[in-house]
Amino acid sequence: MPSSKFDIVVYGATGFTGQLVAEYLAEHYKGDASLKWAMAGRSRDKLASVRDAIGASRDTPLIVADAADPASLKTMVGQAKCVISTVGPYQLYGNDLIAACVAAGIDYVDLCGEPIWMRQMIDKHEAAAKASGARIVFSCGFDSVPFELGAFFVQEEAKRVFGASASRVKGRVRNMRGTLSGGTAASAKATFDAVAKDLSLVAILNDPFALTPGFSGPKQPRGNKPAYEDDLQSWAAPFMMALINTRNVHRSNMLMGFPYGREFIYDEMVLTGPGEKGEANAKLVMAANAEKTGPNAPKPGEGPSKEERENGLYDLLYVAIAPDGRQVRAAVKGDRDPGYGSTSKMISECAICLLRDTPDVPPGFWTPGAAMQHKLIKRLEEHAGLAFTVEK
Repeated sequence: MPSSKFDIVVYGATGFTGQLVAEYLAEHYKGDASLKWAMAGRSRDKLASVRDAIGASRDTPLIVADAADPASLKTMVGQAKCVISTVGPYQLYGNDLIAACVAAGIDYVDLCGEPIWMRQMIDKHEAAAKASGARIVFSCGFDSVPFELGAFFVQEEAKRVFGASASRVKGRVRNMRGTLSGGTAASAKATFDAVAKDLSLVAILNDPFALTPGFSGPKQPRGNKPAYEDDLQSWAAPFMMALINTRNVHRSNMLMGFPYGREFIYDEMVLTGPGEKGEANAKLVMAANAEKTGPNAPKPGEGPSKEERENGLYDLLYVAIAPDGRQVRAAVKGDRDPGYGSTSKMISECAICLLRDTPDVPPGFWTPGAAMQHKLIKRLEEHAGLAFTVEK
């Protein structure tokens, strides 16, 4: 793609998360003359004020592009090697951008956690992407990078210890400090609205293998009510992001050629501690989940303060279980609030990893874990404040 002016275009740079992505690139790649990037959004004036507010160079290029104007998207895509899109809900604003990237053979990464739309895009554009050279990578933020890579990392350890990957892996949230993003809440609402209009979509939403067209694996745990887990000596509550993360982990397994096996079982829950207190906390998590997508949910563009983002964190546990009951455990930890501080770093590094570290990944629709594997883990550890460790 020698004609492209920019390695990366950040589309949606005036939104809350898009601004954080632009700020990350401006700060962390300031001295990197070989990374050419631009900011894109609906208003040139707003782009200029964001550029100045985040301390980006005054000559950072600004591109006016609007989801409602497909011609402007085509012009934007024509100048890029990779587009980072933070403009969701993607089912409302993403169709024409995907089509433009696929047609032009341009790489694309986003923060999508909308499995129905993702499946629709895969069905509609996969063949064309493979023909044009486009690499489309959904879910490059907290959903689902640390979860996908956590499953991959613990399976690598299982192979070392057991001599084979494990057909059962548990993903468990041990600690998380941070708020749900307004964009995530809006995406959940858009999905529920779409399902209410077309009940045939319920089957896709409820299918753990919604993102593995042509493959359906074994029955998976529902994870939809509190349960006590003997092996972890803790109560576990439903985890809101499991709906998208589990689908992406199964898709990764398929895209990599089923290294976890075709009978792979994977679920995610939140650990709330032992005893009566743990049980009570698990019920509180259930109630809080319902509230997060209700009328009091954050609005798109709203988000935590810089201080809240920097004081956020997450600690994820991965348990791979052998048929004889032996376990290996691994942890993935992040140093910022998951929905914004960490997400903005992860999607930026996914785009750079795709361009610089994995240029040989063939075209098509990918998950970050399947496309970039160890190289993405290394990059996230070096640049984005993530830590992957084996636990004894």
